[in-house]
Amino acid sequence: MPENNILQKLNDLLPRFEEVSLLITDPAVIADQKRFVKLTKEYKDLDDIMKVRKEYFQVLTNMDEAKEILNGQDTEMKEIAREELDAGQKCLPELEEKIKLLLVPADPQDDKNAIVEIRGGTGGDEAAIFAGDLFRMYVKYCETKGWRIEVTSISEGTAGGFKEIIFTVSGNNVYGTL
Repeated sequence: MPENNILQKLNDLLPRFEEVSLLITDPAVIADQKRFVKLTKEYKDLDDIMKVRKEYFQVLTNMDEAKEILNGQDTEMKEIAREELDAGQKCLPELEEKIKLLLVPADPQDDKNAIVEIRGGTGGDEAAIFAGDLFRMYVKYCETKGWRIEVTSISEGTAGGFKEIIFTVSGNNVYGTL
């Protein structure tokens, strides 16, 4: 996506962000819980984009200012401007990639919870121990994300671990992440 398309898309989203910002403070919208929840989610998604938009425009502004300084006479300022321009040129592709990812429509299933089933495959006790290690890995990962785990079914192995364990992971954007 060329730079001008990114700028256009970001500028197109700004009026909607401002509209949603006003709507979520409207008492009539707050009274309608379904609409309020939907708008709050949209606000969160747009807010993430607007934060990156602000950063993106700041980098573009800094680069423009650095180019102007490069046309000046002061050699010390030219050196600083070159460094600023180089930093901006390195940062810009990363920001563009971040924006592209944020602009991709989310799958409606991404916000759902997930049910995970781990089975020790062929390998007897070692497979059960590995399944136990894998479960602990999921538990630690979910803890870092602030998600809740609830064990649904469990069948322990004879030497430790699990022959089978089924658990539900609930939280924000669980299905989309796992």
